[in-house]
Amino acid sequence: MTAQESTNIENEAQEPPIRVKTLLSWSAPGRPFRKKSKQYYATSLLIMLLVEIILFLFSQYLLMVVVLSLVFLAFALASVPPRNFHYRISSEGITIEDHFFLWQELYDFYFRKIEGIEVVHIRTHSMIPGELTLPLGEVDREHIKQALLPFLPFREVVKPTFMEKSSDWLTRNFPLESTK
Repeated sequence: MTAQESTNIENEAQEPPIRVKTLLSWSAPGRPFRKKSKQYYATSLLIMLLVEIILFLFSQYLLMVVVLSLVFLAFALASVPPRNFHYRISSEGITIEDHFFLWQELYDFYFRKIEGIEVVHIRTHSMIPGELTLPLGEVDREHIKQALLPFLPFREVVKPTFMEKSSDWLTRNFPLESTK
């Protein structure tokens, strides 16, 4: 090691480490949640029963088990409220509980209402997870926007995907519960 390399290493060791600054921190439920009515469960069971009969007639027993397990999952998610998560936006990235995402891994963000709850969607460069969904809870939308704008571009309008359009159409035309 030369003297110049030794001096460079010493200078790097003497520089104070860059501090991670927390810009915004809040707690909110892990996912948007709204308690479902009895009509939701009854309608879902009737649709499942109809699909199960059709699958039985075509001898698709394995597919019957898959449909039954998906309905069970939907009922579990609809009946059990989510626990509160701790979200933190810092100068290095975003922390959700103990998962950390660097700014370089994130692409852009936008806001949307799901189940009547304001949510910020942060898209990622990688396919998995693809998108982070952070419910705002008691935090104002503008506070989140001001914290994210120095690091990520904001999308005012996001074109819905084919799956989002399809699910919206199904929800509008074949609701599982009435919205009175």
